[in-house]
Amino acid sequence: MNFVVVSSIGAVFMGILALFVRMKAAKKPTNALKIILPPVFMSSGALMYVVPQFRLTALEIGEVIMVGMLFSILLIKTSKFEIRDNDIYLKRSKAFIYILVGLLVVRLGLKSILSTTIDFGELSGMFFLLAFSMIVPWRIAMFLDYKKLYKQLHEN
Repeated sequence: MNFVVVSSIGAVFMGILALFVRMKAAKKPTNALKIILPPVFMSSGALMYVVPQFRLTALEIGEVIMVGMLFSILLIKTSKFEIRDNDIYLKRSKAFIYILVGLLVVRLGLKSILSTTIDFGELSGMFFLLAFSMIVPWRIAMFLDYKKLYKQLHEN
């Protein structure tokens, strides 16, 4: 089976998993570690760049990071916290589900188009960096929002 098809199927399953994790997370109070740890754990994926097949040019790195940061704006706008029962919770957002699905569709579309001209390894490196450059600004924004509410909660 084609690597692009297999990895696209994997991306769909990861997107579905992300939706369920997000819905479950909204039911429990959050903390700084739950916000910070996902990009820290994901950073180990950068070891892929040790293998020359996955390496990117400086131009590709710049383009991918810019697109990832633009996509992160949508995630940042739909991730808000609230104080409930003397704890901080992530607010549920119906828009988040649509945005996550939309980003997944765009990602799959880009992958199918780009796979005709870009080598699979290089494309994999690009999409890892795209995801990472989306998640890092999003989690930083979430952490800053969380810290504001944490300070507000503990001043009282």
